[in-house]
Amino acid sequence: MKKTIILFFFLIFLISCEKEDSTNNNIIESEWTTKQFTYEHDGLIRTYILHKPLNFVENSPLVFVLHGFGSSAMTIMTYSQMNTIADQNGFLVCYPQGSILETGQSHWNANLEMSSINDIDFLSELAKSLQFNYKTNPKNTFTSGMSNGGFMSYTLGCEKSDIFKGVASVTGTMSGKDWKNCDPVNKIPAFQISGTNDTTVPWDGTMSTAYGWGGAPHILDVMDFWADLNSTSQTEKIDFPDIDSSDKSTVSLTKRKAGINNNEVWLYTVSGGGHDWPGSWGNKDIIASNEIWKFFKHHLK
Repeated sequence: MKKTIILFFFLIFLISCEKEDSTNNNIIESEWTTKQFTYEHDGLIRTYILHKPLNFVENSPLVFVLHGFGSSAMTIMTYSQMNTIADQNGFLVCYPQGSILETGQSHWNANLEMSSINDIDFLSELAKSLQFNYKTNPKNTFTSGMSNGGFMSYTLGCEKSDIFKGVASVTGTMSGKDWKNCDPVNKIPAFQISGTNDTTVPWDGTMSTAYGWGGAPHILDVMDFWADLNSTSQTEKIDFPDIDSSDKSTVSLTKRKAGINNNEVWLYTVSGGGHDWPGSWGNKDIIASNEIWKFFKHHLK
């Protein structure tokens, strides 16, 4: 059923695929809300899906949503349901597509050893192009992602904090290289959802260092890094009601508050949770996309 839904949406986007040249400042507006575009970078033709709500106006936020390893822009657009939240709040959503490794999997090069693709510049230049063409507020450009997309969001937070003003990771963490070298130009807020039973990206920092994936410590230490970076001085703990006991997991939120520029660091601990996007599969006590937007909205300038 899931494959059928994704295929249906994919066919729609094939029909409406359009090139958006990074050098063309005059985008022809038409009656569309969701469309696939191409973007040339480093001699490669990259693609992304853009969702522009009917109530979108100039100076609105721009939110990137990055898929996981081996996944796609279409897939994360479908299960995240971020378009619905964008429709309710009037922000622009971009779902870029990762490039393909020789082994056949799509990926984001979050300073990994297995790739030479410059995704840092690709995503940063794409963000600046969208800011210009759609006149979004450059102070309110954020990035989020699942798994490898979460890794990449942290990479952008470390190296492009002048463009991306906040990061949100669902089941990702910092790559080994990012953990060793992260030194953002600007202090920006950070958000994390992690399952204590995640065996793909273990929250205790025991992920293999092969290809540069592992190297970061326990996710609690990762969040301490971002909290210290922002000089947070207050802590708030929230336990969510266990509204669906069948998922065999519960959620608590730890907010590190009162940081530089009122920045905060939020960690959602899904006790008993796995490598999941809460609300779509796994834990059903929260909806990950709702929580991500709540976090970004809190940090709007």
